Amino acid sequence: MTFQIYAPLEIPETLAAGPGPGNTDARVLHAFSSAGVADHMQGDVLRGMIECKHMLREIWGTNNTYTFAVAGTGWSGLDAMFSAVMPGDKVVAFSNGTFSGIDALTLRIKAATRLEHTANPLDPQAASVTVIEIPHGQTVTGEVVAAALAEHKPKWAFMAHWETGSGRVNDLRGFSDACTQHDAMGLIDAVSSLGAEDFCIDDFPGIVGWASCPQKGLCCLPLTYAPVSFTDAYIDSLKTSGAYSYVHNPIFEARHWGIVDGKDVEKGTYHRTHSGYAVAAFHEALRLTLQEGLTKRSSSYRTHEKVLRDAVTALGCEVTSDMPSLVVLNLPPELVGREMELVQNCRARGFGIWPTLSAPVQVRIGILNQLNRQAVSRIVRLFAEALRELGGRVDFEEIEALLESRYGTSIAA
Repeated sequence: MTFQIYAPLEIPETLAAGPGPGNTDARVLHAFSSAGVADHMQGDVLRGMIECKHMLREIWGTNNTYTFAVAGTGWSGLDAMFSAVMPGDKVVAFSNGTFSGIDALTLRIKAATRLEHTANPLDPQAASVTVIEIPHGQTVTGEVVAAALAEHKPKWAFMAHWETGSGRVNDLRGFSDACTQHDAMGLIDAVSSLGAEDFCIDDFPGIVGWASCPQKGLCCLPLTYAPVSFTDAYIDSLKTSGAYSYVHNPIFEARHWGIVDGKDVEKGTYHRTHSGYAVAAFHEALRLTLQEGLTKRSSSYRTHEKVLRDAVTALGCEVTSDMPSLVVLNLPPELVGREMELVQNCRARGFGIWPTLSAPVQVRIGILNQLNRQAVSRIVRLFAEALRELGGRVDFEEIEALLESRYGTSIAA
């Protein structure tokens, strides 16, 4: 038998201008590549994990002892958070886009009984889970949450903070207040907001569990660590019910990060094989976040998103999102129906924008880790060129004048 020997894989540099992952900072990549080959229980690796735990508490704005990170992408962190949901638990989930919809499916999988799984293994219709569907492009409001919790009286309530499927920011304050009022335990998907928005999770007492990811607001390598944070109430519930998981059981996971029986200890206990490379990269990403400061970074996102929003509007597009790190838009009327063609043309040129992943088909342009005049201007120009190539009406002089008016004196380069 002969085997084909493939040529070495060479992946070119591209501009990640979608909802995530974002372009990883060069300093994070350097930390990853310069880490020595180390045993996963080597002292510096464990020290890095302990320091990451403390930095995460600062970034989350919390005193929760059970604040650490789960190896993997954001889905790993979410799965760990959802592991406390047991079959038959009463849940209300709010969905207004692709990813909160997948979260809702995960909750139905977790809460479904054996018979419900047998009836529909890939899409169990758990009778104990109510999914409140909010139309695409609309926000989950506190009023909607309060009404649903008052009617269904669940143990758990779930919402995404920033829904990147539709580019909407949901009402975090209203959700927390409704959970407190109706004695529900709130769970939040903060995959897109952590590291990009300036908020403290301890200001939202109705929420007991938070899960995020490494490759959006924190701009770290995608396969590093997904931050999570849990209140004592969440951990107490988990201790009472248990979880059908070893790998993603938050109590077991926390032990490797030096959190045992609700207290910080000097050294964690083995749970999984951690990568020294990933720890080094994640550690550097957290350091950079704290050095820049969330207040400054959040302000920068809002400033540069406004420039991008105004520019694509001047190009004839309709923006339907309100996320500071992402613009979701409808193409000009003459180009409607050609969204996928435009996205593929852009990707072929190393300009990575995204379509929406569910109906209606729209275009998503992100600015993760692109918070400067040069980067945003480049994104605008590349998008304008792509529209023109499809036959769109583009006035490049108008676009350059818009960029100059926004960046000329008022915004630092």
